[in-house]
Amino acid sequence: MTTMLAPTVDHDRVAHPTRDLAPHVSLRDTLTQTFAMAWRATKKMRRNPEQFFDVTIQPLLFTAMFAYIFGGAISGDVASYLPIIIPGILAQTALTACMATGIQLREDMDKGVFDRFKSLPIARIAPLAGPMVADLLRYATAAVLTVATGIAMGFRPGGGVLGTLGGILLTIAAGWSLAWIFTWLGTVARTAQSVQGISMMIMFPLTFLSNAFVPSSTLPGWLAAFVKVNPVSHVVSAVRDLMNDGQVTAEVGFALLGCAIVVAVFAPLAVRSYSRKM
Repeated sequence: MTTMLAPTVDHDRVAHPTRDLAPHVSLRDTLTQTFAMAWRATKKMRRNPEQFFDVTIQPLLFTAMFAYIFGGAISGDVASYLPIIIPGILAQTALTACMATGIQLREDMDKGVFDRFKSLPIARIAPLAGPMVADLLRYATAAVLTVATGIAMGFRPGGGVLGTLGGILLTIAAGWSLAWIFTWLGTVARTAQSVQGISMMIMFPLTFLSNAFVPSSTLPGWLAAFVKVNPVSHVVSAVRDLMNDGQVTAEVGFALLGCAIVVAVFAPLAVRSYSRKM
């Protein structure tokens, strides 16, 4: 007589049917998948050239506008104001460019693009980090155009080629790190419009309540105190030290440390929020 055994049921697997669809992904696979997502993002940029408007038109417009409007009032003439304003415009443009990262992310999530990614055995961070790697091209474009516009207006960086290159690289690093804040906002906000509104409320205080456009010594004491702790002020001061003097000062270290802290805090928050939504 044969005894038939009833099949056992793994209740844990039934309760979590997608658990087997997310195997462990190695670091090498994570990097490969991230660059694949970055390549996808660059293809979107080529098909939608208007995504480059904020990093092509805006640097030219803001550099000329701020230099000619405030140059005489703050520094006596435009040429004397350019060493102050060019690093400030670099920081402002990078912050504005990285703000678009969260908006694009929220739009993709609303369109259901990320619903396709969640069914793939890929690293959870890849769909987030990929577009941010592609955005490095946008930050570099904005930084180079800003410096080129300044040079055309008479700006002569005292730090030479190496100092100027160092300032551009620091600006790109700052933009990439700050983009994680807006990426996190893109995963927690409900609509792209709300991401844009919240991002604007963050961008304006960080840029205009800093030393990007005027020396902090000319500000009231209470405002100068905020300016000194503003992370954008440290980035601007570091870029000025590199481009104008060619020196790697403590401000450069503070700026890089601040960038690392932002990534360490907001990258895990963005990935966790994205995983919950997906």
